[in-house]
Amino acid sequence: MQLSTASQIPVELRERFATAQRVLVLTGAGISAESGVPTFRGGGNSAVWKGLPFDVISSAQMVKRDLPAVWEWFDYRRDILKNLAPNAAHKAIVRWQRQSRFSEFTLVTQNVDGLHQYAGSTDVIEMHGSIWRARCISCHSTFEILRDDKRQEECASCGEHLRPDVVLFGEILPTGAFERAAEAAAKCELCIVIGTSALVYPAASLPEIAKANGAFLCEINPERTPLSDLCDVVLTGKAGELLDLIEH
Repeated sequence: MQLSTASQIPVELRERFATAQRVLVLTGAGISAESGVPTFRGGGNSAVWKGLPFDVISSAQMVKRDLPAVWEWFDYRRDILKNLAPNAAHKAIVRWQRQSRFSEFTLVTQNVDGLHQYAGSTDVIEMHGSIWRARCISCHSTFEILRDDKRQEECASCGEHLRPDVVLFGEILPTGAFERAAEAAAKCELCIVIGTSALVYPAASLPEIAKANGAFLCEINPERTPLSDLCDVVLTGKAGELLDLIEH
């Protein structure tokens, strides 16, 4: 079932939301786009940073070749993000997480912008890390990067260089992140997928796992994706408008 107006929330979706005990929410770049976060993907071979394509400046190879250039790119991105705020969709998810009637509520994000945490969400499974953390290239200690403070250059534990604590092109996901998310997906009764392209694996497999185990699957996105045909309900529009309507 596909719906395209904010006022047409299916009764079954509202009922599922009202009665579900185990809920999984998966978010992608679309939810943050409503806060003004650029995707930073140039597409094809287009240069996005000083002549370097996105998948080059954001790659594991670039960390080894020119770590200062990688930091310059991520410092630039953080400088944009620090002036942006969570939107209505982020805030709705915080309310959902705080509802005691859910026995299990799992929030999984593919985003590195930290807006879920900024809005108040806790225990977020970050599939791709966070732009607001640095990680030692040697001992792997992690350090928070505060919004208004200058980031540290060296590891306080061993003195080695730090790198952004994000999953770059050519790297695997953080240990345990997908496993935790997949376990929650297999147990959830309701899975809501917000603002994802459904193209980036293994995150894109989480709704498939949920559906295969009997979950009711809802997609919220401005346009259809490869996931749409698998969903029980597809809501076409802005998450900031639609999430409030699901719970009322």
